[in-house]
Amino acid sequence: MAEGAIFRIAGLRKSFGPNEVLRGISLELRAGEVTVLMGANGAGKSTLVKIMSGIHAADRGVMMLGENPFLPASPAEAMRAGVVTVHQNIDDGVVGALDVATNLVLDQLNGAGRGVFFNPRRVRREAQEVASRMGLRLDLAADVTELPLADRQMVAIARAMAHEPKVMILDEPTSSLSANEATRLFELIDRLRARGVAILYISHRMSDIRRIADRIVSLRDGQIAGLFEQKPLDYEGAVDAMLGRSLGKSGVAARAATRPVFFAEDLQIAPGSRPFALSLGAGEVVAVTGLVGVGKTQLAETLYGIHAPLAGTMRLDGSPYAPGSPAEAIARGVFLVAKDRARTGIVPDFNLYENMSLPFLPRFSHLGVARRRAERATAREQIRNLRIVCRSERDDLSTLSGGNQQKVAVARWLSQPSRMLILDEPFQGVDIAARHDIAAKLRESAADRATLLFLTELDEALETADRILVMSEHTIVGEHRTAEIDMERLLADVAGGVGPGLAVAGGKGRHVDHMEAESVNDGR
Repeated sequence: MAEGAIFRIAGLRKSFGPNEVLRGISLELRAGEVTVLMGANGAGKSTLVKIMSGIHAADRGVMMLGENPFLPASPAEAMRAGVVTVHQNIDDGVVGALDVATNLVLDQLNGAGRGVFFNPRRVRREAQEVASRMGLRLDLAADVTELPLADRQMVAIARAMAHEPKVMILDEPTSSLSANEATRLFELIDRLRARGVAILYISHRMSDIRRIADRIVSLRDGQIAGLFEQKPLDYEGAVDAMLGRSLGKSGVAARAATRPVFFAEDLQIAPGSRPFALSLGAGEVVAVTGLVGVGKTQLAETLYGIHAPLAGTMRLDGSPYAPGSPAEAIARGVFLVAKDRARTGIVPDFNLYENMSLPFLPRFSHLGVARRRAERATAREQIRNLRIVCRSERDDLSTLSGGNQQKVAVARWLSQPSRMLILDEPFQGVDIAARHDIAAKLRESAADRATLLFLTELDEALETADRILVMSEHTIVGEHRTAEIDMERLLADVAGGVGPGLAVAGGKGRHVDHMEAESVNDGR
């Protein structure tokens, strides 16, 4: 094993039926270094992580932890050996039926010397120590199921880090974190690195990679396509190696709305928040950005009928719009691609065409009999449109990579015409190429509807939208056209600056004084 290497993989292969997913992977993880693994959806990242964490067994190849063979028969065995994983699917890292405290120390409850009785005081004391060490500020008595996605993610990360690992695997760990939470995570990673822990960090976010990477490994079609460790790191080269081609410069040809579709006036979505106006037109793609916790999801769910606004009026195609439920919103042609895909966006036990047709079953039936041929034809069209990697529309959704599952979640709502399409973090968990596929299809199909995206990552908004609206404190505080963007103003708005008066986006009387900024919102 090379000097400094804690974990070594040589010639690793894995197939599922005729599909060879890993084709001779060789990789070393070094003490005190962060190795970033980049790969397109379906490249084999998740399979590699599952073999390292004891979920799958390799068909061939060798894994070594230190000087000893590493062949974990289960995740628990991998953790005991010192290889700890935070999976991309956050619900794999937490137990929803338990409270935060029990989740944080769950893996230690059956350890030596614990006794046979559950001691709530001891659990809470040890959980508080873990939470303090990790900078976790949550109600330890709260049920994990009651927490928003970002907080569940922090619990999963804190639980994993409590193991004092030799090797730490983090799979897209910042996908649902606010800027402050991501900063705390990076500080924890720095501490682990200083203690000599070898870290495998899987991400497509360049902001993450530039912050923490010591080296980059590009994975393509189940093989290592590039190793980048010479300083300064070649980020563009790593992306090109991952994709097998140059992606080129991205950007949008900004366009204006052709006609009004949606208008809201004096809209208030949270107690004490400033009312705002919002107008959306056909043909344009509008992004709403801002830190985690500023109200983006609350606004998306208000437009979709999950919550009623506290005040204000809404109109769709000139008629009053006040949906009392998502079903009413769908009936008016308002669709939502939800943020939490695993809980609300897909049904893993259904196949692809069943997932895509689920909200529209009356449209795919006649006299109560399902028209399966029409369902499958629609699914095949969306598979082509979004380049979903699968064998056929009959594949179970659970067999697809996370990024391709996200494409299915988007494809479902693109499969039928809509008046307003709302997408909450639609690029979450997808690689750079998949993000371009989804963004291109959204823009290509936007002519007859209003399209509203809720995005935390500014790069995603700049690459996709014609207009960018900024939220802070549950109100809209700024409006920017991507064709004439002023990054200084945009970043000031994202930081939470809003002056006195009514903040209005897309309507008359917009009054935002950026010189009289309030304190920076920390995203919570």
